[in-house]
Amino acid sequence: MLNNSLDSFSAKLASAAPTPGGGGAAALAGALAVALGNMVGSLTVGKKKYADVEDRIIELNGMAEELRRKLLAQMDEDAKAFEPLSRAYGIPKDDPARDETLEKCLHAAAEPPMNILRLSCEAMDLIAEYAEKGSRLVISDAGCAAAMAEAAIRSAALNVAINTRLMKDRDYAEKMNEELNALMAKYVPLAEETYETVYGGLK
Repeated sequence: MLNNSLDSFSAKLASAAPTPGGGGAAALAGALAVALGNMVGSLTVGKKKYADVEDRIIELNGMAEELRRKLLAQMDEDAKAFEPLSRAYGIPKDDPARDETLEKCLHAAAEPPMNILRLSCEAMDLIAEYAEKGSRLVISDAGCAAAMAEAAIRSAALNVAINTRLMKDRDYAEKMNEELNALMAKYVPLAEETYETVYGGLK
């Protein structure tokens, strides 16, 4: 069942269909990233060596599961929001309603990848802590989680930016871009630092 779902999603992603696209892929990457972090936590709980951090790890696991579900839900939200935009691009340029319709669709299409970006950044906070506190036997998975979270963050940001650049409402667009840039400035370095720390510790 899972293989069929993944095959169907990736086949649609590879096709000329307007959805799913980069936003849905970013959400899946974020969900996989936080799931890997949760795996590190699950394999840490119950180990005597990590008894002093067990309560916190259990707390992290609960947050990670909630984020995983939210990110998976955003896969559908992104597709739902983009489909009207793909149709709006086809409105003739001489149609007086085109600009207003396109603007409304651009706003709607930017929201899911913005949410994916926010959620992936929250996931990265958890992953950094898993990398610090989790079992050393599975620490490579925390590094993998950081790499995938960075991919999710960067991919979601691109899917926001491609919409904000075309918005007529520049105040709205710049406010969204400001949040995007702030999150990127904080969380891309955190993801890279976490990955490098894990990778360096394996040499």
